[in-house]
Amino acid sequence: MRGTSGTDGQRRATVTDVAKLAGVSTATVSRVLNRNYPVAGETRTRVEAAMEQLGYVVNAHARALAGASGRTVGIIVHDVIDPFYAYIARGVEQQAAQGGRLCLVCSTHGDPKRELAYIDLMHERRADAVIVVGGAVADRTYTSELTRRAAQLDAGGSKLVLCGRPSLGGRAPTASVEYDNEGGAFAITDHLLTQGHERILYLGGPPNLSTTRDRLAGHRRALELRGVTPDPRLEQPGAFSRAFGWRRLTELLKEKLEFTAVFAANDIVAAGALQALEEAGVRVPQDVSLVGYDDVPVAQELRPRLTTVHVPLEEMGRQAVRLAVPPEDEDDWREPMTGTLRLGTHIVVRDSVAPRGVRDSVAPRSARGPAVPRARKGRRA
Repeated sequence: MRGTSGTDGQRRATVTDVAKLAGVSTATVSRVLNRNYPVAGETRTRVEAAMEQLGYVVNAHARALAGASGRTVGIIVHDVIDPFYAYIARGVEQQAAQGGRLCLVCSTHGDPKRELAYIDLMHERRADAVIVVGGAVADRTYTSELTRRAAQLDAGGSKLVLCGRPSLGGRAPTASVEYDNEGGAFAITDHLLTQGHERILYLGGPPNLSTTRDRLAGHRRALELRGVTPDPRLEQPGAFSRAFGWRRLTELLKEKLEFTAVFAANDIVAAGALQALEEAGVRVPQDVSLVGYDDVPVAQELRPRLTTVHVPLEEMGRQAVRLAVPPEDEDDWREPMTGTLRLGTHIVVRDSVAPRGVRDSVAPRSARGPAVPRARKGRRA
């Protein structure tokens, strides 16, 4: 609200004036006015005293247009049919519903400009929180625009929550829910290494996405600590899709790239990889071990059942809402958090990994029949 002149010509007090006198932010004043977030009792008393001292009068019409909570939570994902995003969205919806809030879900299909536009739309609709999910591209302009929107939301009494993506830096007023992405990749790679697999093909994940960078970092760290020299040919990034897993692994088998295990960047890529291996006459896990990431339902539906990294997807969604909009019946003294909550990951061991056997690598099925095991080499890569 901007200061205006009254009938006597004197300037009317503004939200900024109230905030300055009370020694709080304009966002806190907004929360006191709109009662859309819990505010500490002492803080509320200070703000109300400043309003009375300044003769601050709330413009009811302006408050209805711009200040009041819409009792909604917005969640912005890459693709609603991807189980990773779908399960996080379910957690958001469940927690939002408990607080009597509507959950609005938007899909960007990986377009950063579309993501920013959706944040603006949620701001216009006075969402209590806007939750952006999944990896982010490394682009300075995009990061700057996202930081600016975080400040705008905060000034209006809302909160931008980063779910499963990197921080925007200390100056951005955001809350963040992370999971141990790199640690999960390290653990699953080390599991394969302890089973004797050193030629591990890393398959899938857009190379410019933070999710991929973290998983590759954990994978490489595990190789390094076990003294295995990385082979650049064994890193094959790409889409987080079943089609990519099938197509790229089919190509690599025809190229006779040698490997004894496949680390698929997520469970959906693993499903495509399994299809490619089956079509080439390569058995899992007898000939090649296969692992994934995320632990979505397809991991248990595949045969053999997939060894993978469990990510607490629904819990991430619930915690994202709780960080931005604390339950009204709990901890009334708390204001919405600005900080990071980090959740753990762990390996789920199923049936798709076996110790390295007689063969050192795989080859594609020829026109005459399935691939035959290669002779053991004297030295490992």
